[in-house]
Amino acid sequence: MFNIFGTKSYLGVDIGTTSIKVVEIIKTSTKPKLKTYGFLESYGHLERLNDALQTSSLKIMDQEAAKFLKILIKQLKCKSRDVVASIPAFSAFITLLEIPEMPVSEIMETMKYQVRQYIPLPTSEVTIDWLPVGKRQDEKGVNKQQVILISVPNEQIRKYQNIFKLAGLNLRALEVESLALVRALIANDPTPTAIVDIGARSTNIAIIDKGYLRHNSQTDFSGGSLTQAIASGLNINIRRAEELKKQKGIIGVGGDYELSTLTIPFLDAIITEVKRAKDNYEKNSGSKIDGSTSLTINPEQSRRIERVILTGGGANLLGIDTYFEKQIGLTTVIGDPFSQVDYSPEIKPIIKELGPPFAVSIGLGIREFV
Repeated sequence: MFNIFGTKSYLGVDIGTTSIKVVEIIKTSTKPKLKTYGFLESYGHLERLNDALQTSSLKIMDQEAAKFLKILIKQLKCKSRDVVASIPAFSAFITLLEIPEMPVSEIMETMKYQVRQYIPLPTSEVTIDWLPVGKRQDEKGVNKQQVILISVPNEQIRKYQNIFKLAGLNLRALEVESLALVRALIANDPTPTAIVDIGARSTNIAIIDKGYLRHNSQTDFSGGSLTQAIASGLNINIRRAEELKKQKGIIGVGGDYELSTLTIPFLDAIITEVKRAKDNYEKNSGSKIDGSTSLTINPEQSRRIERVILTGGGANLLGIDTYFEKQIGLTTVIGDPFSQVDYSPEIKPIIKELGPPFAVSIGLGIREFV
């Protein structure tokens, strides 16, 4: 999103609500190469709701995050000090707008005007960026340009700058995590896709079409919701509930049936939000877009979502892809960000397990190499 300076390797750093994930990516003559990876997780959030590295109220714990980051970088023996870091989607305002075609130099001024209509903060308190995502001709034959408008509170940016300064690292770029996921999981594939990123404290739903982010939304139902349901339903310690969730998944057979009945309602709530995002996009994809209203112009041009990609730590839940596919009626797969990089054969046996939680950090790490 912001200024980048060339280098031969980058750290992709994903500071989530409960964990920090780091990859070091090296430039090669072919694919970018994964040099090292690792993560540290704070389990305190399981017992104390407010004990998290960051929350959807836009708060982030500078000192705590920097401490974990320094430990992780030291343990991984990373050589690079240049970082591309993620901003959670709930910390940003993201919307699809349609504007008349105009020179690039004029678009930023237009975006500054547009952002005033949609955010509660003064424009002086946010940093804005925009990405072109397509063009079309309206019913009058006028050429229009579609852009994704992104704004992030300056306070949030300053917090990230402080974290990496405290950790002794050079923050070269900040990017909304949805864009990193597109790079890691979609690349140039034009298939209309819903990426469902199931985190510990929230789930992000991104609609991707023709390789571009088109819609973004969140729900507070998440992997943590499933854990809490198991703990309350079985009257067990929250950490034991987390262990059971990881071991048994949602495959409800025999003695595990009760476990699945506890988690399914929360998973269904996530699926309902995915269906809502899917239906809204399909309804409006053949329409005029101005950020607030839609006027159907050519329903025949509406785009249909064809698949779902699950990612984030919650995507490792046993049976989740099969259940999703049955409930939503679309091909559903677990995301594989490692297809975008070369890596040591030694980690091949655990690639499927590593893929979902490391998708954002890999997308960040390869940003300058693809």
